[in-house]
Amino acid sequence: MYRQKVFRAALVAAVAAAVVTGCGPQDSGAAGASGGSAGASSSPSQDDKGGATPSASESASPSGSASDSASPSASASASADKPLMAEGTENDQVRELQARLRQLDYFKRSPTGFYGSMTATAVKGFQTKRQLTATGSVDQKTWDKLLGMTHEPTADELTPPTTNELDKPDARCLTGRVMCISKESRTLAWMIDGKVQMAFDVRFGSENTPTREGLFNVEWKAKEWTSTLFHTPMPYAMFFSRGQAVHYSADFAARGYAGASHGCVNVRDKVKLSQLFDAVKVGDKVVVYW
Repeated sequence: MYRQKVFRAALVAAVAAAVVTGCGPQDSGAAGASGGSAGASSSPSQDDKGGATPSASESASPSGSASDSASPSASASASADKPLMAEGTENDQVRELQARLRQLDYFKRSPTGFYGSMTATAVKGFQTKRQLTATGSVDQKTWDKLLGMTHEPTADELTPPTTNELDKPDARCLTGRVMCISKESRTLAWMIDGKVQMAFDVRFGSENTPTREGLFNVEWKAKEWTSTLFHTPMPYAMFFSRGQAVHYSADFAARGYAGASHGCVNVRDKVKLSQLFDAVKVGDKVVVYW
């Protein structure tokens, strides 16, 4: 019986080490970064989300088609009207857009680099005020107008040290004890029965190693933990999804949103996170949403 207990304990430890790989930091622009959180899948392409990608022969215009006979001026007009940025876009240009909109008081949070509904609302407000077509997407006319009215954002404007404004909580966050994590505002709100107790700036995985979205529970906690895959410290780790965890990141504290995790939810306020770690219990809800 004693040997069976020892063997069972060793087996549990081995499984935990194999599953909980952790999330080391990576550069935000690193394409195809090696590794990632256990079980994390690469981000689907736009065609994975909206339909099959046509083959080269299917997408090529047949001889004598309308596209072949289109006038140069018509093509130039269509190109000018094509959105440069729209909902779903995530890149450095979106971060610049948000910083410039913030200069004019249309965007009231820290730039995130992701074009979500709040960015679209800010763009629409700017377009309406300037008598542009209020689509909520950025075309060349909107971009040129914004460039002419703002200055090039400084490093602090692109990645301000201030705390991000909280997003409207997901409906699943309004009952019970929950870490409510918004990808759009890049915030974590610790909530009890719908009331915010603490709030944090957070950072997520890159496009290639995304942080999973959905409803989870805190599976287990570790005040001191080192990633078994990337060999980086993960203090105050609270694991919620197959190796992905909320934890303190020294890299996030040093570089801000210039970097990304391999799927974990990074927090940069270590002192405040230690208080959250003490408050959160195994089994508490975790909601990750856009």
